[in-house]
Amino acid sequence: MTKIEEVLEKLDQIISECRSKQSRIGYFAILYRQVTRRVRDGILAGEFEDNPRMEILDVLFAKRFIDAYEGWVQSQAITESWRLAFEASKNTKHLVLQHLLLGINAHINLDLGIAASETMKGKELQAIKSDFDQINFILSELVDDVKANISKISPIFGWLIPLAKGRDEMLLNFSIQIARDGAWKYAGEYHIDPNKDFQIQDRDKNISTLARKLINPGKFLGFLIKIVGFAEWKSVSKTMDQLDQVAAETLKKI
Repeated sequence: MTKIEEVLEKLDQIISECRSKQSRIGYFAILYRQVTRRVRDGILAGEFEDNPRMEILDVLFAKRFIDAYEGWVQSQAITESWRLAFEASKNTKHLVLQHLLLGINAHINLDLGIAASETMKGKELQAIKSDFDQINFILSELVDDVKANISKISPIFGWLIPLAKGRDEMLLNFSIQIARDGAWKYAGEYHIDPNKDFQIQDRDKNISTLARKLINPGKFLGFLIKIVGFAEWKSVSKTMDQLDQVAAETLKKI
């Protein structure tokens, strides 16, 4: 893939597969397709500091998710943070938000820094900071709005927030802004280190720890999640449709 339209075609294929298999990987894929469409429209409108470079970044970024998905389907070795997200998709007990944040965790905390560095291979990384922040702004606005409107998908999710107040809870406190800052710091470390494989393995180990906290939030919140999960019960494809609608409405405002 070298063009953003090719990325969209591939995402369409993944979403179609997820619908036919009733795979919860489709939750993240639906949101990511909306983000990719928004970036494409921004490129066409000349919104970014360097629009041709933004297309390169977007393609390299998306390719990491697509390659991980295809590797998992074919039982190949992939990063642990993506493996955990994909394996969790088999579990009917996890909330929609858990599935979304597992994908976002792997994609922003690990993949984004790598993609930014690869886009600027042989160049100064700092030059892409403005466009790096812009793609993160789109992601954060989308995720924050989906969380704010999660009641459309998970009717009693709001019960969790006051009950878990004051707890160090990854599921409720996951911050795109913090993930973005960490991704930029990691991009710098990855960019200057000649041992890229070590950088990926070391970072993946840390991000996998965050994934496990999202999967296993502890006994107290775990009990509440079971209750909330009953109200979320519906077909995967119907939930994907609801997410697609919420995301589309959000991105119209950005």
